[in-house]
Amino acid sequence: MNVVADFLCLLACLTVVTCDRVYVHPFNLFSFNESDCDKLEKMVQEGKTIVPVSIESQTTPEYEDGMNDNKLEAANLSTWGKEERSYLSDLVVVLGMRFYSALQKAQRGQNVLLSPTSLYSSLLSFYLGASNQTALDLKGLLGFDPPSGNPDCISTAVGSNFLSSLRTIERLVKSGDQELLFCKTLSLFSAPGIALFQLFMEHLLPSADAFYARAVDFANPGKAAKQINAFVEAKSEGRSKGFLADMDPSAELLFVVDVRLTVNVKQAFPLKEPQEFWVDSNTKVLVPMLSIMGTFKYKTDASGTFSVVEVPLSQTALLVLLQPSNGSDLERLESQPLWQSSAWLQRLSPREIKLTLPTLTLEDSCDLQELLADMELPALLGKGADFSKISNASLTVGKVINKAFFKLASDGTDQPEDPAAQKEDGVYLDVTLNKPFLFAVFEKQSRAMLFLGRVVNPLHED
Repeated sequence: MNVVADFLCLLACLTVVTCDRVYVHPFNLFSFNESDCDKLEKMVQEGKTIVPVSIESQTTPEYEDGMNDNKLEAANLSTWGKEERSYLSDLVVVLGMRFYSALQKAQRGQNVLLSPTSLYSSLLSFYLGASNQTALDLKGLLGFDPPSGNPDCISTAVGSNFLSSLRTIERLVKSGDQELLFCKTLSLFSAPGIALFQLFMEHLLPSADAFYARAVDFANPGKAAKQINAFVEAKSEGRSKGFLADMDPSAELLFVVDVRLTVNVKQAFPLKEPQEFWVDSNTKVLVPMLSIMGTFKYKTDASGTFSVVEVPLSQTALLVLLQPSNGSDLERLESQPLWQSSAWLQRLSPREIKLTLPTLTLEDSCDLQELLADMELPALLGKGADFSKISNASLTVGKVINKAFFKLASDGTDQPEDPAAQKEDGVYLDVTLNKPFLFAVFEKQSRAMLFLGRVVNPLHED
């Protein structure tokens, strides 16, 4: 584990030093054959295109219907070695931390929620549509360096392999217990009449449970925003509402990802009365809370400034909770290299714990364009970017929205009258999250970070 911790620390240092790049030495772990290049080259030369139907169309287009009906093989990581899992997971964590830092500064004092796997997948999607310097810049941000050879073929093959691998990880979570519900939707909106390469759209197929591609007239931004909001709300059966307030009328492409996870934790007992939660040293609110008892992994850091507890959510997902202690505040903790390097995830030991934490319903939305601007990379997906593998048209990419939803509740089990009665006094370590804390959700096998968030006030959904 020391090697992993040191590697993550090194990545964090590189993140700080290079500012606009994350360099990771390639392990050449995702292999492919020359025949793969031949197939890709043939498909590129054919240049088949699809013109998305209007968002006002009442019928499902054939290309969309075929994609969403495509049956993928059961998710399986058995062919992956430890290095493969660690490599991709580390890339996701490092970039997720960078995006979290940008969001945390923009939403100071508020709840924060993002999906590192979803954000990484979104950038991979644009990488697969990029050419020339834009592809090189995206590759640098994503942190991987494909092996030598035909750069166009290898970039496409490696990027597509990464995208499929991340989807496999997400589908492992989706295939977990009935108490855990995971879903992901990808919607692509283009200006009327623009032909998109079929190869690019097929690359996007494995990256979500449902994929939609429709044409929208962005020249009237107010009407376009209403149409897109109504479309996404209808396709999500009312779960996603009003996420788009405005848009650039010069945009020709809009990218929307909606990822949602609902967990009903087994053996989590809802407390009968709301409990105090201290938003800050002067403000408290009464919130519904859960109590969970069991043997969980736990640690406090050497200086005693924070504690970490890891709780299984299902057979496929883990919840990691980090809370400041001994008077430390969350913002001070977030500024420490230890948090930014993910070393806080290492060296946890089993303890018998009685954990009390708020029920959570969090929803947040971010625009990758704004996050990249905050990271001083505004041109990466900007108007001068080269996305000639998406379309022959010189596309201007508008908003790239990633929406995340996370709900944590009890499975409905009634609380025993005295849940600790069978244990001697002092056997359970009491851990109560009654002030702002951080959390992350991981896929168990790969340790890929699915969600990362900050809870300042559990009563605020965003």
